[in-house]
Amino acid sequence: MFTLKFCLTLAGLCSLVPGHLAEQLSASKDTEHPFSASRRISPYMADFSFDLYRLLVSKSNTTNIFFSPASITTVFTLLALGAKSTTHDQILQGLGFNLTEISEKEIFEGFHQLLHTLNLPGNELQLTTSNGLFIDKTLKVVEKFLEDSKKLYASDTFSTNFEDNEAAKKQINDYVEKETQGKIVDLIQDLHPDAIFVLVNCIFFKGKWEKPFEAELTEERPFHVDDKTTVPVQTMNRLGMLQVTYDDELACWVVKMDYLGNASAFFILPDTGKLEQVETALSRQQFHKWSSNLHRRAVTLYFPKVSISGSYDLKILSDMGITHVFGKEADLSGITEQKELRLSQALHKAVLNIDEKGTEASGATFLEAIPMSIPPTIDFNRPFLTSIYETNTRSILFFGKVMNPSGN
Repeated sequence: MFTLKFCLTLAGLCSLVPGHLAEQLSASKDTEHPFSASRRISPYMADFSFDLYRLLVSKSNTTNIFFSPASITTVFTLLALGAKSTTHDQILQGLGFNLTEISEKEIFEGFHQLLHTLNLPGNELQLTTSNGLFIDKTLKVVEKFLEDSKKLYASDTFSTNFEDNEAAKKQINDYVEKETQGKIVDLIQDLHPDAIFVLVNCIFFKGKWEKPFEAELTEERPFHVDDKTTVPVQTMNRLGMLQVTYDDELACWVVKMDYLGNASAFFILPDTGKLEQVETALSRQQFHKWSSNLHRRAVTLYFPKVSISGSYDLKILSDMGITHVFGKEADLSGITEQKELRLSQALHKAVLNIDEKGTEASGATFLEAIPMSIPPTIDFNRPFLTSIYETNTRSILFFGKVMNPSGN
């Protein structure tokens, strides 16, 4: 008996041009709060972010780390729509959802609203998501899975000839390239020869700083990757009023910078030698504490221009309890009634670019009143953490660590 397999692929871009969502999701019927359904799932997504981050650090603590928790959780909960029994429970629990606290219905409603919110038109942010299902033309897919994935996740479905491996790979890569305006090319290098079903999720974020840097002030400065390695990096700087706090207990600066629209970024700068201490302490409670202690003050900020990416084989999620879906024990009979369908590949790529304007030039000039006292200097000239989140849904879109801003 042969085994049917499929590949799950994710692509996340931060500060790059977005694609479009083919069909806008319907508005949530929740009446308590306009974003209550998505906010119900956001704490679990945050916990998953920190757990996955620490897992990736355990595999390599000397490289850049950057991923999209929103993208990964979206596509795996979409997969859970078609999973049953232990396979289903492992996916949701591995993503951090406590099924005694939140129901499966609430989880799917939360992602439905999250995707709807991220894809609202007319926002000052360009922030969109897309989901593509590439299904072998010979595969009979359960109609309810197609209906639910379309209704809840606005998924686009494509008939694919997986017998022609190169043609199938090209079809999927062309879709990703189109959705990313050419920013991600040839995402899939090798498509498993037995693949018959590919899920693709993309999340795109393009934002402008609420208070941009002056490009003419950017200059080359040293960035200390570690005790022995220093690299030259184009570094922005500005003197202005920013939301900051210094955590004496963990020995780190926290700087919050807002984008125009409904997104903000946290940048956490540990003191020299304190990075591991900060990583160990990462939690929802810690972020809440930092947020509560932020205050506006004049600072001189030095911040490197960043161009990094992260590419991951998500079979690493086996270490978080999601095991059956990758093996012979997989029960994905909610996707197809044909037996022994399992997940053969799960790829994720995220890209981060940070420059003076965010992503686009701006003709605006910002003038601020600065106190006469000498402000402190916060110099991001060593490894730091970053978190970019959508403020309405309180969802972490991207999370990572910049060890080397130039991506080397």
